[in-house]
Amino acid sequence: MILTLTLNPSLDRTIEVGALARGTVIRAAAARLDPGGKGVNVSRALLANAVTSCAVVPYGGDEGRQLVRLLALEGLDMVTVAVKGPTRSNVTLAEPDGTITKINEPGATLSAAELDTIADAVLGAARSADWVVASGSLPPEVPADVYAGLCRRFTAAGINVAVDTSGPALVESLSAAPALIKPNLEELAEATGMAIACVGDAIKAAGKLRAAGARTVLASLGADGALLVDDDGVRYGEAEVAEPRSAVGAGDSLLAGFLAAGARGEQALVEGLAWAAAAVALPGSRMPRPSDITRDGIRLVPPDPTRRLHPHS
Repeated sequence: MILTLTLNPSLDRTIEVGALARGTVIRAAAARLDPGGKGVNVSRALLANAVTSCAVVPYGGDEGRQLVRLLALEGLDMVTVAVKGPTRSNVTLAEPDGTITKINEPGATLSAAELDTIADAVLGAARSADWVVASGSLPPEVPADVYAGLCRRFTAAGINVAVDTSGPALVESLSAAPALIKPNLEELAEATGMAIACVGDAIKAAGKLRAAGARTVLASLGADGALLVDDDGVRYGEAEVAEPRSAVGAGDSLLAGFLAAGARGEQALVEGLAWAAAAVALPGSRMPRPSDITRDGIRLVPPDPTRRLHPHS
């Protein structure tokens, strides 16, 4: 069983527009409202593919109650923790060429007592878990070392921990030796202080994060695929997407597919890439189902250190 924790979940409204032009009235081609947050999306992707998962979800205010209702309608197994502050709302503007513009609210802070209650909820639900996925941005004023502290607690309980976050929270988590981290290209650069322009740079950055404590690095490189660096070496994979619609949730689908396939080796990387590619071809933050996923367009190739990467992947 895979347990997910999202400290800063959200309601995600995705609006599809023909073109984004500032200062004008834009009529939406389509719109949808989905539950959001990295860990929530990992659990939703696993649910869509009949993989056992449970999401620990703090919620507050009318937005939080709506989030819980939407998750319940999807049939997600979850443990909810009521908190004082309201759950945030995010807006994504999606253009036909796959360009995404996101406006994310910061969310409400969590008190030390609320953080303890959430951690206890995770431990209570994780007795049969193989993995805990601790992911997403931190609410305002929450200490940057919160994931590191949670990682130590969960690891001490015999549970593998995957961390998917950014900035100081990612850097701090490395001291707790998480079993897996899943940075994207921007997060790789930020965490290491490196300029990453090619595959070789990404490999060096992943090695630097492993030296700092992470046992496995699964790096999502956007249109350039994904990189897996662990004790067995370096693996690189590409995924073809004929008609990209929304990259929202693609990294979460990558992580979900990787964990669902055993979280190790080439087959897990292929599965993660297949799930991510399927997510990119879907509207909003809809998670891919088995009928959406194909592995035909996935290629594992020897990493070319000189290959240039698309900026902002």
